[in-house]
Amino acid sequence: MSAENTTDPSAPPLAHIRVLDLGRIMAAPWCTQILADLGADVIKIERPDIGDDTRAWGPPFLKDKEGNATTDAGYFLAVNRGKRSVTVNLNTPEGREIILELAKTADVVVENYKVGTLDRYGLDYDSLKAVNPKLIYASVTGFGQTGPRSGQAAYDFMIQAMGGLMSVTGEPDDKPGGGPQKVGVPIVDIMTGMYATIAILGAVARRDQTGRGDYIDLAMLDVQAGFLANQAMNYLISGKLPRRNGNSHPNIQPQDVFRCRDGYIVLAVGNDGQFAKFSEVIGKPELAADPRFSANESRVVNLPALSAIIADSLLEGDMADWVALCEGAGVPCGPINTVKEVFEDPQIMERKMLRQIEHPAAGPIPQVVSPIRYREAELTFDRAPPTLGQHTEEVLSQLGLDPSRLKQLKEGGVI
Repeated sequence: MSAENTTDPSAPPLAHIRVLDLGRIMAAPWCTQILADLGADVIKIERPDIGDDTRAWGPPFLKDKEGNATTDAGYFLAVNRGKRSVTVNLNTPEGREIILELAKTADVVVENYKVGTLDRYGLDYDSLKAVNPKLIYASVTGFGQTGPRSGQAAYDFMIQAMGGLMSVTGEPDDKPGGGPQKVGVPIVDIMTGMYATIAILGAVARRDQTGRGDYIDLAMLDVQAGFLANQAMNYLISGKLPRRNGNSHPNIQPQDVFRCRDGYIVLAVGNDGQFAKFSEVIGKPELAADPRFSANESRVVNLPALSAIIADSLLEGDMADWVALCEGAGVPCGPINTVKEVFEDPQIMERKMLRQIEHPAAGPIPQVVSPIRYREAELTFDRAPPTLGQHTEEVLSQLGLDPSRLKQLKEGGVI
């Protein structure tokens, strides 16, 4: 059993890669879904009868062709497209032997167990490296393999708090609704999955040069600290703690949410030239020559006065009209869309970000697909998130297990 080897330039870029996915929840599965979108053969290992925790993280749950709720939640469906599901009980010697056999032909293993768990099962990096020296093994944890917190469990919400993100997200304390806020999607999980993918692709490229695999230690808290980005650097060079500014940008102005006569828009002026154009849009061209506002640095310093002028001006018109005027002038501006409106946006529709994929229980189901676009190697999205154990017999038969042995393993609670 090996991943497809191809020199076809139109094949997905990772069609030659096999991934053994021992991940669950969000961060590791997000990584392996990206790899699957890029063409990798991803074998997702799940617990018999239970599966990935996120299968139960509903409602909502997927409905089958008869309209009855399945046991697969929307959360699971968001992060497991393109994979083959194989049920294996790691608490049994036979189950662990199956994982070792699968590891022999894998290019990559991704796991997010607590530190030390897979060592006890004999499925740690060194054990799998012994049967496959070229293996790339990525461990995704809350705090990494070292340090005083390494043995602790973590979830996205707590890492957003511990990693400083919530300290710069939300309205200031002295405003209505003020206080720390988390981001509306599990951004640390998603970013950790992205970093894991990048690390794996880097290791694959290096292996092509050296013939050697590698071990990747990726921590959610490290990732969160890493993508504090400009907020971290602002503090490190000034010594001043960033504060919550609500929707207002800490370094570039005017960038904020503004109320119109019939709704809200986001204004995202990025430079002095755009500000001059915006000043003309709202009928106040003199603002661009005002020393309080002519340069970005001055606008940041004098933001309260500028924001008041902009707020009064925008209240005099309707949202769609302001958006059209700003777009016509080349000033970045947009409506605050609901999720429904996002997928009705002509741009998103033209880019085919929402597609239907055939699911064995539910028929066609929606999937928000990868934003990656290649000119030559077109990505295909033809494998829906799997039902629990959907591919167990298929994959294990490729290992050489005959039907009678598969029956024994099933009856013994191994698969």
